[in-house]
Amino acid sequence: MSNFQIVTLGRDGPIATLTLNRPDKLNALNEQLLGELATALEDIERDASIRVAVLTGAGDKAFAAGADIEAMSEMTPARAKAFADIGHAIGARIEGGRFPVIAAVNGFALGGGCELALSCDFLYASDRAKFGQPEVNLGAMPGFGGTQRLARRVGVARARELCYTGDMIGADEALRIGLVNAVVPHSELSSRVLELAKKIASKAPLAIAQCKRVILRGADLPLATANELEAQAFAVLFGSHDQREGMKAFLEKRAAKFEGK
Repeated sequence: MSNFQIVTLGRDGPIATLTLNRPDKLNALNEQLLGELATALEDIERDASIRVAVLTGAGDKAFAAGADIEAMSEMTPARAKAFADIGHAIGARIEGGRFPVIAAVNGFALGGGCELALSCDFLYASDRAKFGQPEVNLGAMPGFGGTQRLARRVGVARARELCYTGDMIGADEALRIGLVNAVVPHSELSSRVLELAKKIASKAPLAIAQCKRVILRGADLPLATANELEAQAFAVLFGSHDQREGMKAFLEKRAAKFEGK
């Protein structure tokens, strides 16, 4: 795997953990960090043994407190577009990958940090976490998919309110509006997310990958078309070793041994 300076890539069996590692800058997103994150995602995508990934931030204060304002302050429109394109490419890679990515939000997830978390399959948040899209306070707007993924996650009216006001909300409010899946005590976040990741990693990886693909692609399709997409994916799995193993194990009353083939 590649060497990184400000992204840490760890592994626990089939679970990869990607850590944004600029704690002195509250893990603010600059071009170097985004480049390293993109490479790290490519590395684990090529590793067939990885079944789940966790994305989190280093330190005790932030997942990612937004894009690096100092670096952005002198950007031209062309460079800003290139910067946004990197963020969108990372979001698309996370969404379109073969395995689930869980965001473990351990503190501030603002601006680009919130957008990065939104691209994950789902979010678990520390009770200290804070979320927001404060770009309008800086004369800017979300640029890594925030206006779109946030609306899809919490509804258009709530997304408008958060994007227009630039307000920051706490973990409990984020849970109430459906932005996060669960809020856990800060000291338990890592262990709870790892427990969840291990549970998912124990399931059939081809089936998980198809669920992820069909949910993502079907979300914007007419229902009949999306249901046909599901039926086709369902049928494909019946040509897999894992489907035969899973059903055989069930009938034999034993734990299945899934191989991802």
